Amino acid sequence: MAATRVIKKYPNRRLYDTEISSYITIEDVRQLIVDGESFEVRDARSGEDLTRQVLLQIIAEQEQDGEPVLSTQLLSQIIRFYGDSLQGFMGSYLERSMQLFLDQQQQFRKQMGGLMGETPWAMMNQLTERNLAMWKEFQQNLSGSVGQTPTSSRPDAKSEGGNKRGR
Repeated sequence: MAATRVIKKYPNRRLYDTEISSYITIEDVRQLIVDGESFEVRDARSGEDLTRQVLLQIIAEQEQDGEPVLSTQLLSQIIRFYGDSLQGFMGSYLERSMQLFLDQQQQFRKQMGGLMGETPWAMMNQLTERNLAMWKEFQQNLSGSVGQTPTSSRPDAKSEGGNKRGR
């Protein structure tokens, strides 16, 4: 496996690809991502990792052009999670959801390539059912782990309520 490619970002906002010893554009960086290249962007002076900032810039530019992937509602919901007690959980949830989506997409493409007597709608239904089952499992796990302290006090509240009704 090749080493991680290093791209230096200069104060004038120019990007320098150390592997090819040449300046590149943000579009070139986007193409590295599409091609599955491993890279990191470093500040040329301080060495600070700027990879996330560049990735966010690419997303912002892609969202402005053409058909956006992230709706205003979705972006607003993500913003609401910043500062929330579940902020850390949200990132891992989004990563797992994206990986699940990619796995299902790959499986769907494989099945489409070898389609024998099965309609595309039947396959989509199967994928949707699996996704729904995983979502339900996720919700059950979330509700089982969030707020365990209030849940542990609830049986007492229920028994008190039951005693009040019996009196």
